[in-house]
Amino acid sequence: MERMTKPLGQAFETLSVETRGPGLADQTAAIASWLARVGAQDGLLTLFIRHTSASLLIQENADPDVHTDLLEALERLAPRGRAYVHDVEGPDDMPAHIKAALTATSLAIPVKAGRMVLGTWQGIYVVEHRDRPHRREVVLHFLGTLGG
Repeated sequence: MERMTKPLGQAFETLSVETRGPGLADQTAAIASWLARVGAQDGLLTLFIRHTSASLLIQENADPDVHTDLLEALERLAPRGRAYVHDVEGPDDMPAHIKAALTATSLAIPVKAGRMVLGTWQGIYVVEHRDRPHRREVVLHFLGTLGG
């Protein structure tokens, strides 16, 4: 029996995220909405943040205490106030670079039947590591079957 397959397509978008300083900004709904808008069916979604002092995470979306504990743990790993060589942009800059290096700048998420294959308690977050608000850009790329 011959199996019919749809040709692969792709879609790109840049998501602009306004952060408020250190914290996790949930982008799950915005990304799901974009997948629906482009008609994504089955494939792979790749996310890439275009910054070196912010990052991407898939993390629990139910208990906000997880976010608090995660941010505190990252602060212990890369504290402000240490004598870093790179300090031109302020005392929060080098710790932000370290935190971004310890987390992720890109994520790959399977998409099936138009929905991200995330676990029950998983959400997609931009993590701001700098002290002040920033505008962050996340590039979205879907490769797979596209439908109407």
